[in-house]
Amino acid sequence: MNIETIETRIRTLGEAKIPSPMLKEEHGGIHHLFISDEDQVMINIKRANIEAMLAKGITPPAFEVAGPRRKVYFDASKLRCAIVTCGGLCPGLNDIIRAIVLELHYRYGVKIIYGVRHGLEGFIPEYNHDFLDLTPARVTTIMNMGGSILGSSRGAQDIDRVVDCLEVNNIGILFMVGGDGTLMAASKITDAITQRKLKISVVGIPKTIDNDIHLVSRSFGFDTAVDVARMAIQSAHNEAIAYPNGVGLIKLMGRHSGFIAATAALAQQDANFVLIPEVDFDLEGPKGLMTALQARVTSRGHAVIVVAEGAGQKFFEDVDERRDPSGNIRLNDIGPFLKEAIKAHFFQKNIPLNIKYIDPSYMIRSLPANANDSVFCGFLGRDAVHAGMAGKTKLVIGHWNNHFVHLPMEATAGRRKQVRPNGKLWTTVLESTGQPSLKNGEA
Repeated sequence: MNIETIETRIRTLGEAKIPSPMLKEEHGGIHHLFISDEDQVMINIKRANIEAMLAKGITPPAFEVAGPRRKVYFDASKLRCAIVTCGGLCPGLNDIIRAIVLELHYRYGVKIIYGVRHGLEGFIPEYNHDFLDLTPARVTTIMNMGGSILGSSRGAQDIDRVVDCLEVNNIGILFMVGGDGTLMAASKITDAITQRKLKISVVGIPKTIDNDIHLVSRSFGFDTAVDVARMAIQSAHNEAIAYPNGVGLIKLMGRHSGFIAATAALAQQDANFVLIPEVDFDLEGPKGLMTALQARVTSRGHAVIVVAEGAGQKFFEDVDERRDPSGNIRLNDIGPFLKEAIKAHFFQKNIPLNIKYIDPSYMIRSLPANANDSVFCGFLGRDAVHAGMAGKTKLVIGHWNNHFVHLPMEATAGRRKQVRPNGKLWTTVLESTGQPSLKNGEA
């Protein structure tokens, strides 16, 4: 990442001139919470990098701090807002919805809040998905539920028709909760709004259970995923040690980034092998997985393998040919493939084997958020409201250097964060597992 070239300016619909309704509140100490656009968090906080940029005459780039502003752009008494959740399910979606609704209603006095049902389909008349009226009474207890009360969908929709729907329904702020594809759609929606010279704010809240969004240090749902994945590893270990030559194989989420697999393996240090998309491995050969696994089982009597869903795709021929409705590559299922490959290898070597395969992926995705994620979602939802009310648009609420910040959509959409093979996370996984290189020809 070349931080010197990152554009951090946030677009606005115009000057915010209306005193915030929050100024009227009498809660003790509330006024000190107001944030200025001049309050910023540097992207890179390493002293050497900052000094190097200053020596070149470059001002170190920084993100705006998220939070309430003293003046807002929209008149809350005349404002209509909409919330849409897109893509796969993720723990915390209902927490986000609840935080947005309660903040709009109680802190700003916005009374009309629409829930757009089933993702972007909800904007297209032919699908017949009515808006859901979101009130405090409707959302009060939804944080105890998994999934999204608004539902979701995958696949692109006509951007102009989405904007038609926003315009016809007089929506002033659109909150879009979703992953990379959703953020790219949000960017296109904002551009279409600008071309029509409409005054509609679009605020994105990044959603990926894989924690792989560029320039976002943490995404909601990840903490819950690691919690449950940890229990899956523990179960696989218990199964493995209960039987002679037992092998526990767990497949976890992680299409292109192995953060869940790596972090869960550190949280429950029973794994002997961790396989992630960022680190190549071979199955056969003197240093391949099968050789290392056989040595482990022969010497210790059991083994546990954690594999991210996007690992080992090179073993399939049609990996680049199949795509889902959102345009994402349809991954081949590495879990059952590995299970059968391990069984075949041990059968060929005439070594008895007891293998147990666990895939908790969809159970994790549809669970309610745990305590940490629920709190985190509350911050994201409220800061999204503050940004929208201030007239900011084409931005994402992110978390960076322990602060909630405003990120331009262009800086993060279409880019991916990955585990660095030479970074601390992966190095620590190798130290914890004792896993050697599983690539033939490498030391």
